Amino acid sequence: MPALKDVKNKITAVKKTKQITKAMNMVASAKLRSAQARIERFRPYADKFYEMLGELAKGADPSVHPLLEAREEVKTVLLVVITSDRGLCGAFNHNIASAALKVAKAKAAEGKTVKVLCVGRKGRDVFRRSEFEIVAAYVNEMGAFDFSLASRIGSEVIGGYVGGTYDEVTMAFGKFVSLARQEATLLPVLPLSPAAAGEVAAEPSGPKAEYLYEPSVEGLLAELLPRFINVQLYRGLLDTSASEHAARMRSMDNATRNCDDLVSSLTLVYNKARQAAITKELMDIVGGSEALKG
Repeated sequence: MPALKDVKNKITAVKKTKQITKAMNMVASAKLRSAQARIERFRPYADKFYEMLGELAKGADPSVHPLLEAREEVKTVLLVVITSDRGLCGAFNHNIASAALKVAKAKAAEGKTVKVLCVGRKGRDVFRRSEFEIVAAYVNEMGAFDFSLASRIGSEVIGGYVGGTYDEVTMAFGKFVSLARQEATLLPVLPLSPAAAGEVAAEPSGPKAEYLYEPSVEGLLAELLPRFINVQLYRGLLDTSASEHAARMRSMDNATRNCDDLVSSLTLVYNKARQAAITKELMDIVGGSEALKG
């Protein structure tokens, strides 16, 4: 039977842990409301952007812009892996990193060179231990970011693709579906195609409108295609941010409930140990009394 003092110390420690997990749950909940509002405000803009660009690209010759040209032979693949900087959010980061690693190994098995651009400390730490080269890492950025982060990443991605360093670019991120569901998602980023919009934006219902573009379609594509890459990256950042806070809130809620269960279990052990100690003392008293009588 464990000592009463040891059990009491464990109960105190678990109660303190519960206070921490409960506080972290409240912080994650507050951050989630802000992150969820950001992604919900951005999605209508992104969906309309995808729809418009898809219509533009359908009528354009792929040779009018380098971002529309698919390479005949893909030699080098860039993976943009977006995770969080902090842990304590369950298997969220692990799922994204595992999905990215699976794709990387499949591409490597095909004889392609795979390079990784990491956004977030957790993804960087995973790929540091892998055989794949990390070409850039953006850490300590996910706590507070804006569109400028997507623009910086986009400039590096576009420059590498246009310059021939990369022949294909894929983004791995955590898609925010609901408070209880976050999905590790892989999205092709480059080369662009008219189907790219359909993979993210829902097909619009009702009759389709025909648009007249001014200036020319080629001029619009030259201006909008780089922005389209930045919009995709920014959406991945926003989705991952909201997913991170939702996953952490759920993990801390589970941890708080586990603390309650552990306190109940330890309290039962403490009561049993105290009852055994009292019984032993009573037996010693009765035995001493009987010895005096004899």
